[in-house]
Amino acid sequence: MTLGIPDIDPKLDLMLERVVDVPPALVWKCWTEPEHLVRWFTPKPWQTTACKIDLRPGGLFHTEMKGPEGESFSGDGCYLEVEEYRKLTWTNALLPGYRPAAKPEGCGDFFFTAMVFLTPEGDGTRYTAIALHNSETDSQTHKNMGFEDGWSTALNQLIEHAKTI
Repeated sequence: MTLGIPDIDPKLDLMLERVVDVPPALVWKCWTEPEHLVRWFTPKPWQTTACKIDLRPGGLFHTEMKGPEGESFSGDGCYLEVEEYRKLTWTNALLPGYRPAAKPEGCGDFFFTAMVFLTPEGDGTRYTAIALHNSETDSQTHKNMGFEDGWSTALNQLIEHAKTI
């Protein structure tokens, strides 16, 4: 484990890491303020239509997404770790207050824990996003859904939006 980043199990975990030309404070703002998150979070042509954030361990992370053909998906999760400008960890396996969640429906139908690490690098940020899964099947399902392309596209949208605020 380096800088709080866990050791990655390639059979269970997916990771996206890039250096972006946006400072950590702006990346953080885009991740933690609903009015910013809705503008970049879902890869186009999908849209994030609503977001609620209670930014504290045990707090709610809620998004609503709509697809280009009217599909919709609503996701609730629980923040586990909140380290300002440095680290966000949340899971869809728990609801606010650490209440166990029912198995998710849609958007993969699996539980995962997401971790986003922001490390200053020059004038920008080393951005590390990790999705932890409890089985090879769930990890492969997430990968097949387009984890790398989707999370990379969303990051590009975050960068583009951050440069406007």
